[in-house]
Amino acid sequence: MSPGWWALAVAVAAALALGALLRTREGRITKGRITTSGTGRGDEIGRERTVFDQLPPEIADALHGALRGSGKGEKPGTSSEVAGPEGDVTLLQLSTAFCAPCRHTRVLLSTLAERTAGLRHVEFDLTHRPEWSKPLRVHTTPTTLALDPAGRELFRVSGVPRRDGLDTALRPHLAR
Repeated sequence: MSPGWWALAVAVAAALALGALLRTREGRITKGRITTSGTGRGDEIGRERTVFDQLPPEIADALHGALRGSGKGEKPGTSSEVAGPEGDVTLLQLSTAFCAPCRHTRVLLSTLAERTAGLRHVEFDLTHRPEWSKPLRVHTTPTTLALDPAGRELFRVSGVPRRDGLDTALRPHLAR
């Protein structure tokens, strides 16, 4: 075999390995990171930090308003307020306008929120707010954060969530 064929074979093998690695990470649920250190904004040491504590104030205010039901920063018609503004868990979907998997995630999460008591779905479009992605640690869209009523991250999903895995992860956090 000539060196050109060997190079092609190595490139194909590397591409297949990378594709398999990315496929295993797609839709995987990872536990939320709750830290207990102060945030430098006058918070006490030892208090659990929420998602809002990790954001610049203007982003935190807009996100907090949408999660509380004011609609500020929220895409029209994308919030499923089944349990009212103080639901047990809020699924915060972070997406972009040009993201095809985001549409599938929207359908999955809104359907799940409609049929599950205590669950809300709120979607934020990061297309015109790319600066929000860094403090929220969003590296790919869609990314879904599961938040408790205080705004603490329970878990996150990068990519389109798997329905059965999402049900299993949500079960301990929802009052049945």
